[in-house]
Amino acid sequence: MMSQNRQEEKDRQRSENNYMRNLKAELEVRSLHQKIDLLLEDQIKTLYETQAKQLTLLTDIQTKTDKIAKQLTHTNGQ
Repeated sequence: MMSQNRQEEKDRQRSENNYMRNLKAELEVRSLHQKIDLLLEDQIKTLYETQAKQLTLLTDIQTKTDKIAKQLTHTNGQ
């Protein structure tokens, strides 16, 4: 009977240790997910900013090419 009680205590302690280890692992995984989410959020923000700059540059290029095209048609028309 005493041997059985000792074994039950060991099993209980082992189960508690496994639970705590799993809980710690889960918390670490959640922390890593939060870090990855922050990195992705930052990358998306940078991407949008870069795209906005590119759109501005493309608009400027389009304006300049339209201006040059008008000048050429005006010059060739005279």
